[in-house]
Amino acid sequence: MTRKVTTKAQEKQPVYRAATIRDLDALVALEEKSFATDRLTRRNFTWMIRKAHAFFMVVEIDGALAGYTLLLFHKGTSLARMYSIAVDKAFRGAGLARELLTRSEAAAVDNDCVYLRLEVHPDNARAIALYEEAGYFRFGLYKQYYDDKSDALRYEKRVLFEAPGGTSLKVPYYSQTTPFTCGPSCLLMAMRSLEPSRAMDRTLELQLWRESTTIFMMSGHGGCGPHGLALAAERRGFAVQAYISHKGPLFLNGVRSEEKKAVMRVVHEDFRKQVQGSGIDVHYQPISMKKLEAALEAGGIPLVLVSTYRFSSSKVPHWVVIVGMDERFVYINDPDADPAHMRTATDNANLPVLKKQFERMASFGKNRLRACVILSASASASRRQG
Repeated sequence: MTRKVTTKAQEKQPVYRAATIRDLDALVALEEKSFATDRLTRRNFTWMIRKAHAFFMVVEIDGALAGYTLLLFHKGTSLARMYSIAVDKAFRGAGLARELLTRSEAAAVDNDCVYLRLEVHPDNARAIALYEEAGYFRFGLYKQYYDDKSDALRYEKRVLFEAPGGTSLKVPYYSQTTPFTCGPSCLLMAMRSLEPSRAMDRTLELQLWRESTTIFMMSGHGGCGPHGLALAAERRGFAVQAYISHKGPLFLNGVRSEEKKAVMRVVHEDFRKQVQGSGIDVHYQPISMKKLEAALEAGGIPLVLVSTYRFSSSKVPHWVVIVGMDERFVYINDPDADPAHMRTATDNANLPVLKKQFERMASFGKNRLRACVILSASASASRRQG
């Protein structure tokens, strides 16, 4: 007679619950047993439990912590990221990892997320098999992503399904290297998409910033307004349209010094005169969602000014790139990949945002400034690509 072998996980009924501070010792111990590099620290776990916009669940068996799943939500968007999932070796074989993944996907749907994304080490065959069996597909690769310089495989699954359709553009991702170069970084992505031979590097990022900056912005370095970005794109041979809701100097409410405001007025007037003497098609009115969609369908790439309030609760002007649109969602590339909040390009590329949320975030300040710069390939650029 053959004796049936059971694992610890099969002997007791698993209990799934939210992670708490009392789990810290067990979480750190499990992390050390599960991963050779890129481990979450006690400080990381504390932040995830107390502050992160996350779904953090543990599973216990007979009072022992057997595993956990950690899902991060990108505030203001419809994207979730599987940051980490682990099961103690002593409790493997009873489907705990699959159940943790299933519960994470349900949490993503409960938070109105469309996609769930993750990275996985190429040597982690067990995890890769789990994700692929659950319907995740590989869509990219990060070179030298992990501490051991190994690459990371990128996977994605659509967990909330909508009617097919809409427009989607292939726009490469670029992460801004300073807190004040979101506009130039968006410009780099748009230019590279329209002309794949163009570089995306920090030298050009800062060069574009120098050309486009308003000199002063909030309490730090100057940000970039729509006039400056439009001029920088037009100088490089792109066809440019600009929609700006206000003719007067922009972003003045964020600066207290009257001397700085005076400088910004001079810079704004100079930019405006340059735009008038250029080939830029400028409209001093907000752009509608219908016109944005039409621009995408025609192959144009819109850069849109948004407020970061719905991302991070801080009211700062910020530029993003629209890369697609369907019946319910606007898809954006956000250049601000913030390591402090555990965000990478996986979290910030092709981000789905509900249209009603996007319309609210695409407005900045008390005067509700709305601005959009649309890049298209010029006739000469089209001939070069053809």
